[in-house]
Order: sequence, then structure tokens, then C-alpha cells
Amino acid sequence: MSPPAVAGKKMQSESNLARFVGSGSAGIAELAVFHPVDTIAKRLMSNEGKVTSLSQLNSVIFKDKAAAPLGRKFVSLFPGLGYAAGYKVLQRIYKYGGQPVARDFLGTHYGKDFERAFGKKTGKAIMHSTAGSLIGIGEIILLPLDVLKIKRQTNPDAFRGRGIFKIIRDEGFGLYRGWGWTAARNAPGSFALFGGSAFAKEFIFHLQDYNKATWFQNFVASIAGASASLVVSAPLDVIKTRIQNRNFENPESGFRILTNMARHEGPSAFFKGLVPKLLMTGPKLVFSFWLAQTLIPAFDSAFSRK
Repeated sequence: MSPPAVAGKKMQSESNLARFVGSGSAGIAELAVFHPVDTIAKRLMSNEGKVTSLSQLNSVIFKDKAAAPLGRKFVSLFPGLGYAAGYKVLQRIYKYGGQPVARDFLGTHYGKDFERAFGKKTGKAIMHSTAGSLIGIGEIILLPLDVLKIKRQTNPDAFRGRGIFKIIRDEGFGLYRGWGWTAARNAPGSFALFGGSAFAKEFIFHLQDYNKATWFQNFVASIAGASASLVVSAPLDVIKTRIQNRNFENPESGFRILTNMARHEGPSAFFKGLVPKLLMTGPKLVFSFWLAQTLIPAFDSAFSRK
């Protein structure tokens, strides 16, 4: 995603349509690629018998759709996608499509200030980081969907047979519980995500126009950004998850969780799950971020030719 010019120069940025289509496509592709992989992994782990043949493996993976046509087999790997899919696509559109909008605003109104404070190259990268951080804070608007997704994954008893819409109606703004901790986690996490990518493009590949990055350069930059984001946001992510996976009628404040963790579990507790997160969430974040950074300029170029 190309940086806006600073020091009074006219900005050259992508169209909002390209940002919307590119980021949305990245979110859909992430679901299409990783949700089936996750389903297959869980079905294999849940299988208690030995798999001794391909036909048996086929039955374990596709269950009652083992003899179905290929298309129906593929669809069977998307159980329970529901609102989680909506959340993921909306999140990617908001984050990957919204950061360039915030970046353009900062470039127009504060570009010279960033350049004076940090220098031309570093200032441009810091501006990308800051735009990402602002968008990350605003991501709390999607918090109810995130809360429902996490509870479904970690505490299904919290639903007790209630449907999604009944829970939303019953809980109301209670679904925004932990919004402050979520914003505190998203701010540095998104700062590191977009900042890590921008610094890689600026100082490793020496790109003046980030839209000119090759798919390989975008891939490396995405690894840098995603890794930095997961590590930086890990402590607050643990607190946020513990807030959100509590039963609706038995909430616990973030400060109490933080105090109890520090007292009973020690500092390492704030990085629990980091390794599996880097191994599991890392590739998904790298994939979608890389794809968004590659597709947005491509769609912009395609749309501008029409």
C-alpha cells in the first residue's frame, strides 16, 4: 500500500474501492484456505482409532460426506463458519482497507510534522504505524462478534442453547466488556503490524513507493509486521481473552485478572500461548496481510485502466 507523500507533495494513493475489494478478498481467501485446514486438524485429533488406509482417512476427514462429490466434500470442511466468517471478513476490510485512509489523513495534515520529528524515511514508516494504531483502536466496534466467537471456542456453556440474536438482545452493551483492554491491545499490535511492514519495505528493500513492492517483498514485509504484532500484543491479548471467555453472569475486571496473573502465575503468564499463536495465527495473519498488500495496488491499477 503506497505511502502518502509528505512535505506538501500531492499524495498518490489507491482508490477506496480498490482498498475495499482488495482487503475483502484477502479476508475471504484467508477463510477459504485456513478454515478447512483447521477443520481437518481438529477431526484428525478427535479421531480415536488408527488410520490405516486412504479410504479410512477420507472417512475421518469428510465424515458423512466421504462419498459425496468433490464440491460437497469441500463445503463440508466449513462447519460452524457462521458469524465468525462475517467477523473475519469485516475485520480485514476495516483494518487493511481502513489503515490507508487513516494514513492518507495523517499524510495530508501531519506529514511534515512526522518528517521533522523522525526524518524522511523513518517518519514515513512511523506514519504508517500510527495510522495502523488508530485503526486498531477503532476496531473495538467489532468487539461483540469477537466476544461471541471466543466464547463459542473456549466456553460454549455460556450460550446454554441461546441463539446469537437472543444473546445480543439479552446482553446488550455487556458484549463490549473488556473494550478498554481490547483497545490497549490493538493499539500497539496494529502499530507493530503496519510499522514492521513499513520498516521492512523502507530499510530492507529501500522502496520509495510501497505499491511497487513485489509479491516477495510484500511477503517478507508481512512476516516482519505479523511477528512484531503478535509478540508486542501478547500480554494484553491474554488479559483480553480471559475477560471475554468468562460466563456472561460472572465477569471479572481486567485489573483483577492482571493482578492475579502476576501474583499466582508470574511474568511468563502474560506470554502464554505465544508459541502456538506464532505457529497457527502467524501464518494466517501473514497470508491475509500479504494478500491485501498485493491485491490493493493490483485492483487499483485494474480499476484505473477502466
